[in-house]
Amino acid sequence: MKPSDTKTLREYDRAHVWHPFTQMKEWEDSDPVVIVRGEGTWIVDSEGNRYLDGVAAIWTNVHGHCKREINEAIKAQVDTLEHSTLLGLANDKAVLLARRLVEITPPGLCKVFYSDNGSTAVEIGVKMAFQYWQHQGKPEKTKFISFKNAYHGDTIGAVSVGGIDLYHAVFRPLLFPTIQAPAPYCYRCEFGERDSANCGMRCLKELERLMEIHAHEVAGLVIEPLVQGAGGMIVQPDGFVRRVRELCDRYDILMIADEVAVGFGRTGAMFACEREGITPDIMALSKGITAGYLPLAATMTTQKVYDAFLGDYPEMKTFFHGHTFTGNPIACAAALASLDLFENERLLDSLTNKIGYLTERLQALNEVRHVGEVRQCGMIAGIELVKDAETREPFPWEERVGIQVCLEARNRGVFLRPLGNIIVVFPPLSISLDELAFLMDGIEASIRAITELRT
Repeated sequence: MKPSDTKTLREYDRAHVWHPFTQMKEWEDSDPVVIVRGEGTWIVDSEGNRYLDGVAAIWTNVHGHCKREINEAIKAQVDTLEHSTLLGLANDKAVLLARRLVEITPPGLCKVFYSDNGSTAVEIGVKMAFQYWQHQGKPEKTKFISFKNAYHGDTIGAVSVGGIDLYHAVFRPLLFPTIQAPAPYCYRCEFGERDSANCGMRCLKELERLMEIHAHEVAGLVIEPLVQGAGGMIVQPDGFVRRVRELCDRYDILMIADEVAVGFGRTGAMFACEREGITPDIMALSKGITAGYLPLAATMTTQKVYDAFLGDYPEMKTFFHGHTFTGNPIACAAALASLDLFENERLLDSLTNKIGYLTERLQALNEVRHVGEVRQCGMIAGIELVKDAETREPFPWEERVGIQVCLEARNRGVFLRPLGNIIVVFPPLSISLDELAFLMDGIEASIRAITELRT
């Protein structure tokens, strides 16, 4: 593309596109990078500059950009059937994908309800849990337990069970109230603990106390298993999710696992719940389900939950929820091709060395003066930058240190997107060891370049 074309694209973008989670006043004063091509782990802008995609197109890309096998599956499906409704009809790709998902998810999840993004997948789970108890003759069970620092999407139900004031507080008048439990953000433990194991146990004790009080009115608990993503890549202590499952069983509360970000290999296992050896009552999936190609989501549940919605037509037990593009055949074809690649390329097996290398590089960052904590779960990591590592004093948010580090990384050929002053490491799972080294070299150099200016 010629520079003049880039100029036109930037002008059109600033004039017409409203970007998510972006202060547009600042954006309109910038020269945005316009991406026009993807090549494996790399994205290429309109001027030919290449950037290693360090956040996997915001946590979605699995096998790299423009993967031949997925491209071909999509092209073949376009020539066969572009879309057919699931209202009164089935389609082959949605059927086959549902079967594959049942085969690979934790045992007992046997029903698949399709939608088109992670927020709606969670929203469906919340509505399923609510209606389940109505059919069980317990109409008083209408509330939900959620966690501090949680993020489950941006539709109203998903925001209601979220716990990040920066994103959610402005919408509070629109939300339904929830019972909020402490989450194990051990680096900044609200109980004053500095030992992660004790911090996690304190959270569990408080969760149990809340359940003892409120179980009679609680329909479900919503949790991001193993890692709270948008909250800051906050990794939960080993056994935390398993204990939450036990508490939900004891107090007769449906457990809703939001695996939108952590599913499909991100934690080193296909699903985070698998690492803890548990099956939730409801599981929300999206992002990596199509390897980052197309909007698709699935809310999975058990036979027990499904059976509560069965009845004669006049009983009105139907789950009244749906989306126009539910089970879209093209998106399902992409998802099926992605699952084939997991098997054919033994992708999960290939992660062991990458996870080990990432661990080494992250641990080395602890020696950097303004790195407060590094957190890792599989191929997911967060690097929390602080003004003072000894006291854990954060950088003032208005200094935008995380943003400055990411802009510096862009100059070094790496695209990153921070969470405040937390640098996110979330590359495509297909990244090579050499590319992973390039990514971590760029991150370390950028952190040093920006934070050393503030010593």
